[in-house]
Formats: sequence, C-alpha cells, structure tokens
Amino acid sequence: MSYTYEYPRPALTVDCVVFGQDEEDLKVLLIRRGVEPFSGRWALPGGFVRMDESLDDAARRELEEESGIRPTHLEQLYTFGAPDRDPRGRVVTVAYFALVKLTDHRPHAATDAREAAWFSVWDTPKLAFDHAEILSTALQRLKGKVRYQPIGFELLPPKFTLTQLQRLYEIILERPLDKRNFRKKILAMDLLEELDEVEQDVSHRAARLYRFDHKKYKQLEKAGFNFEL
Repeated sequence: MSYTYEYPRPALTVDCVVFGQDEEDLKVLLIRRGVEPFSGRWALPGGFVRMDESLDDAARRELEEESGIRPTHLEQLYTFGAPDRDPRGRVVTVAYFALVKLTDHRPHAATDAREAAWFSVWDTPKLAFDHAEILSTALQRLKGKVRYQPIGFELLPPKFTLTQLQRLYEIILERPLDKRNFRKKILAMDLLEELDEVEQDVSHRAARLYRFDHKKYKQLEKAGFNFEL
C-alpha cells in the first residue's frame, strides 16, 4: 500500500570533496558551474540524487559525469541541511570526500560543468552554495583521520620514498615532523615493503623506494592493530 505525503519535501543532492597531493601542496578538485544558480562560479562536483540510485552511486556518478574521475577511496562525510543553503529551494546535501593520486587523474569537465581543475586547498576561489563550509569540514576530517587510518597512502604513487611520505603528512597537518621519530614510528609498524629500487632521474642521492602493504594491514586490523602516527 502506498502513501502520498501532503507536506512539502526537500530535494536531495550529493557533493564531493576530492583531494589530491603533489610534492608541495594539497589540492582539491573544483568545477566551474555552467548553469544557474551560480553559473560561472567554482563549486564542488555534485548534483541531484536520482530516484533509483543509492547515495554512494549518486556521488560516484556525479563525480564521473562532471570531472571524469573515478576515485578508489570515497566515503560519506556529513549532511548539510541549512534551509537557505540553496537558492532553488529546500535542498539537503550529503557530502562525500575522496582521495586520489593526482598524477593518475586529469579532470575534464562534462554535463553541466564548464571546466574542472585542481586548486590548492589553502587558496580556492569563492565557492558556490555552502561549499566553502563543506570543504572546511572535509579538510578537518582528513587531518584527523590521516593520523589513525592509513588513508594517506591513497594520495601517494604506488612506490614512494620515506621523505615523500613524511612530506605528505606535513602538508596535510600543516606542521613539520621530526624525521627520526617519524621514520621510527612508520617502520616499526612493519606495513611498508622495502623495494629493491631507488628513485630515478633525481639530482640528489637516490632514495630507497617503498610500497604500502594493504593486505598485511587488513590482516593486522582484523587482529586489533591500531594505526597511529
């Protein structure tokens, strides 16, 4: 038996905060809107949820449609529902955040996005809707979570140096880390596979390359292991 509700109902959208990282900066993916409201303004990728799809499916679809990106790490962040957050009417959005390897993803705009590009999280243009608040919330989540889950490895190339790993954490946490203590902690976890390879085409002394052992981490996690840096 179906029911028809007589009170007004809000619309539902998803918005995605996608982080990437280069050697000196943490980046966020933005799209330039091609339709009203806020036509021409930069915003997070996102859009309305269809009647026949889950929230996760909607987030992945909108992200791919507007930027061509398919993240491997995508998780729900928070729900934003201020009554005046969208000039089109009563719209609630479920925000997601994703982590991608910057070199593997060259965004290209599609559907109702004019342009897609990477920006420094510390220097973004004025954003549409309440997307500045959503970005700030996602950044705080990343800063907290990167210390107790190894999600930071999603931002690195498959093979990396210990210096690259430390620099990643310093960029996200916005503070320097003691080199000796950092390496002692990360190596003591026994989650990095030391490779018989070194950096190529560098002007300084080539450093040893490592790889994060995802399979071993999952096994340790099941046994009660706590990742903490």
